[in-house]
Amino acid sequence: MQITETEISEVLLFEPKVYRDDRGFFLETYREKHLKKVGIDIHFVQDNLSKSQQGTVRGLHYQIEQPQDKLIMVMEGRILDVAVDLRRSSSTFGKYVARELSSDNKHQMFIPKGFAHGFSVLSNNALVYYKCSDYYCPEGEYGLFWNDPSLNIDWQVTDPVISEKDQNQPKISEISKEFLF
Repeated sequence: MQITETEISEVLLFEPKVYRDDRGFFLETYREKHLKKVGIDIHFVQDNLSKSQQGTVRGLHYQIEQPQDKLIMVMEGRILDVAVDLRRSSSTFGKYVARELSSDNKHQMFIPKGFAHGFSVLSNNALVYYKCSDYYCPEGEYGLFWNDPSLNIDWQVTDPVISEKDQNQPKISEISKEFLF
């Protein structure tokens, strides 16, 4: 597995080795020692799966209580995966990383605690699977406005499909310090 730092060094791109033959393919999606090799010592406790239609934008979400490291992969389709740095003391606060993840490229993105996460669906449908280092805590969940002009994220979709909850999140400049990392 090749692990590459992105523009924000704590957000990592994983490129697993894929073995293909006439039957199809095989790949290893996760091995704890790969994370330890790059200095990350975590244990995943919850796995999530979502299916979304083309044009859907999910996020940007994060948890203050029980914050989560996440390892994202796409089992079917194509997404633009986005991580926004919400760590006040970070030199990259308010910056984001975006990568295309797909069932074809089989790339995964590791997003550590302290980041808001979201994605847009670029294919007809997408089946997104992710591992989390802590349990979902609805009382501790917060969000960031998906289309905050100060972030200037190109979600690569027209006519986005967005939940009412995600349409009503605050911009990064409106978030109180106690709701940041």
